[in-house]
Amino acid sequence: MVMAPDTQPPEGGQADVPERVSGDEPLLAARVHRPSDLMRLLAGVLAIGLVIAVAAFAHATTSGLEEDINKGAVGAPDVFVKIAGLVSSIAVLLVPVAFAIERLIKRDGLRIADGVLAAVLAHGLTLATDLWVAQAAPGTIQDALTQPASGGGLTDPVHNYLAPVIAYMTAVGMARRPRWRVSLWAVLLLDAFTMLVAGYTTALSIILTVLIGWTVAYGTLYAVGSPNVRPTGQTLLAGLRRVGFRPVTALRAEGVPDSSDSGDRGRRYIVTLEDGPPLDVTVVDREQQAHGFFYRAWRRITLRTITTRRSIVSLRQALEQEALLAYAAIAAGANAPKLIATSELGPDAVMLVYEHTGGRSLDSLDDEDITDDLVRSAWRQVRALQSRRIAHRRLTGDAILVDRSGRVILTDLRGGEIAAGDLILRMDIAQLLTTLGLRVGAERVVAAAVEVLGPDAVADCLPLLQPIALSRSTRATLRRQARERSAREREAVLAASEAAKHERELAKAEAAEAAAGPTSARAETKAEKKADKKAEKRALDTALDEAREEDLLAQIRQQVLLIRPLAPAEPVRLERIKPRTLVSLIAGAVAAYFLLSQISRTPLSTVSEADWRWVAAAVLFSAFSYVAAAMSLLGFVPERVGFWRTVVAQVAGSFVKIVAPAAVGGVALNTRFLQRAGVRPGLAVASVGASQLFGLGAHILLLLAFGYLTGTERSQSFTPSRTVIAGLLTVAVLVLVVTAIPFMRKFVSTRLRSLFAGVVPRMLDVLQRPMKLVTGIGGMLLLTLTFVLCLHASIQAFDHDGVSISYASVAVVFLAGN
Repeated sequence: MVMAPDTQPPEGGQADVPERVSGDEPLLAARVHRPSDLMRLLAGVLAIGLVIAVAAFAHATTSGLEEDINKGAVGAPDVFVKIAGLVSSIAVLLVPVAFAIERLIKRDGLRIADGVLAAVLAHGLTLATDLWVAQAAPGTIQDALTQPASGGGLTDPVHNYLAPVIAYMTAVGMARRPRWRVSLWAVLLLDAFTMLVAGYTTALSIILTVLIGWTVAYGTLYAVGSPNVRPTGQTLLAGLRRVGFRPVTALRAEGVPDSSDSGDRGRRYIVTLEDGPPLDVTVVDREQQAHGFFYRAWRRITLRTITTRRSIVSLRQALEQEALLAYAAIAAGANAPKLIATSELGPDAVMLVYEHTGGRSLDSLDDEDITDDLVRSAWRQVRALQSRRIAHRRLTGDAILVDRSGRVILTDLRGGEIAAGDLILRMDIAQLLTTLGLRVGAERVVAAAVEVLGPDAVADCLPLLQPIALSRSTRATLRRQARERSAREREAVLAASEAAKHERELAKAEAAEAAAGPTSARAETKAEKKADKKAEKRALDTALDEAREEDLLAQIRQQVLLIRPLAPAEPVRLERIKPRTLVSLIAGAVAAYFLLSQISRTPLSTVSEADWRWVAAAVLFSAFSYVAAAMSLLGFVPERVGFWRTVVAQVAGSFVKIVAPAAVGGVALNTRFLQRAGVRPGLAVASVGASQLFGLGAHILLLLAFGYLTGTERSQSFTPSRTVIAGLLTVAVLVLVVTAIPFMRKFVSTRLRSLFAGVVPRMLDVLQRPMKLVTGIGGMLLLTLTFVLCLHASIQAFDHDGVSISYASVAVVFLAGN
């Protein structure tokens, strides 16, 4: 809470307006990481890559540009060039120093520290670039970025004093101060011009220098964070006094959800005045406005334009939009907070002042407090908005307020639209159906909606009743309920299985007592085993059908279809491109690029000179590895699964590993394959987890064994490279880091626990069938054997020098590299 100091008026006079306020409020982060800095960093990296590409491939263009500049510089007065060079060289250092002194006087040392750090990094990068251009870059890049120096040698490709100055001025935020910005840029342009005319540099070198300084500055700002300039409660009270209010205290309203749906709604305060009712004040700054930028940008890319909002708006645009919607909602007859004042709080924040409404949000109400009258009242507010073509776009539980009298008030109108289209209005109805349905159930919410809006309006929203059209918080709630339903179904199936097993044991005991002889008993035992399996399967299927619950969206569809049986229920396509498709396209393009680049670097003569006998052997071992992989998987699956179908699945897995990590892609594909083969999801995950666990153990044991055999040999013709050793050390360091950081340790342990939760019970099932266990372990050993033999045969196929390489050495290299 922020409060003014004692402001009791003196006798016979008015209270003096306090010049300062003091108190405490929730602390703000000292530094923030702006998405805009990251975007500028990426843009700078792309621009640097483009300049280097132009220098490498457009040699004629860069040479012609240098010739034109040299011809134009011939007529420049030498005295003018020297004087301008001297003045600019001095000023380019004095201006940043003067700005630093001015900032230190105003106690803004954090910005200066950021600028110095950016300048140091930019200087280091320029030195590295100079070294690369001089020693390793292609000749075309060197020609485009350098010129012959008068004293011999070449000029610097990147200016090691201009780039740090540019990085410094960008990092300290000089762009927000027009006078300093104009002064420094004038000095920089003058310095660049004099060097260009004097023949000390090239045009591309100047451009590259500016880009390096600019990029390093934003990279530094994003890495260390920018100083937080969000307005405090004291600034808020001072701003309220400027617009005519006399505030006493400002209480920060806590409990606002921190998500991409609500993160840009601003910080909220309840302000008490010296006279009159309190105020609700919302403060919006640039940092909060950028919250969730990447999520909104992703939604804008993947969804059709008519369903998404702009991902970036200025503070002025956000202020005007919320003010317009506040006035439009009240004019439409809806209950909305009344906006009474707006104002800027400096260059990076604005405030909106509303009449105090009070009350509680829908999310904070108990289920029994949400009556049918309250639900109908919420629908009446939406009807009022839609009568004037106003869309809310955020009808979640925290945007619906219920005051002490039971009146429903719609808040958070900033994300809304006026003159909205039919699709957006239907999305509002679908969102409110889901929001209220999560609290009161599908039947009650549909009945209230039909009573207020009419059956046609409710039926028209069915094609939009899909998760992608809902808010992020609503989708998260639906996913959580889906996990809870799955857990209940799993518990019901396990309980039914235990009950059926208990009944069968009782029946067997009674049958054993009534058995006449050993022969008939054995015949009955075989028949009973077969019958028990069928009975168990029927019991599990029946329990699963009884325990299966439909999700909320399906229940809402059913209720609407009872009223309008012919209503269109097919979901409309809102996605421009699915994330899975986008990832597959990117991964496929990357895989194709690396494959083609490897093929292009391999001369055809090398392939033609290969020993085709060894090539045939390598192909044979490679083909047999799929059989071994199928054995290693089926050995841990007690259920009956087709062998050759499993082999085909392993062949498909080899293609998945091209565009996905080997472990992740293989686990996902095998799990899905077992599910499609009839194995229940939990058991499928447990089987694949058991296979992976045994495979890891066998891999480590084989690596140790072959490593020992390699160490006993005297031949040093084929030893693991330093890259392999460095990779192992890197993995060890990563493991130590993960185990040392609590939240990372918790994340990894949770994922591993969920993956291997059913491994132990699954292994107990496998141990009861020794042949299955032998098949699994034998398949793993055979899989490693075929891989090593394939690698060994491939090496021998291209061994034209007769160098002898032991099988143990090849095995160590393969196992260490995988």
